[in-house]
Amino acid sequence: MRLKAIAAAVLVAGLGVTAAFAAEDGTHDARIALMKKIGGAAGALSAIAKGEKPYDADAVKAALTTIAETAKVFPDQFKPGTETGDKEASPKIWENMDDFKARALKLSTDASTEIAQLPSDAAAVGAALKTLGGNCGSCHERYRLKVD
Repeated sequence: MRLKAIAAAVLVAGLGVTAAFAAEDGTHDARIALMKKIGGAAGALSAIAKGEKPYDADAVKAALTTIAETAKVFPDQFKPGTETGDKEASPKIWENMDDFKARALKLSTDASTEIAQLPSDAAAVGAALKTLGGNCGSCHERYRLKVD
């Protein structure tokens, strides 16, 4: 169990380094890296919810922490002047920046709420994932362009 706690701490520490680097970059690559971080965390939660991986409180907390922290810094990657060169980011992001930031904050807040009331089994992880996935889906529907 101690090894899992250490692994979770290393994961969270790595998130901070990546988030700090990405926050300075503000490029398409930084955006993609942060989205992959959220996607990886959601994938870990999904595997637990589906029973593909056993329930592990440390892994659930680490994944939720990754989502909460990454969603906080994600909007900072869409600074004025970075509208071009990204085939997936809709111009609506820059037109509706307050809404875009509010959606990211909601994702972060909902993930933080889940951490505070840590899901205790696979079914609860699935319920949490449904809430978080709804946040992701609504933002993607509005602000992500579909690429062939």
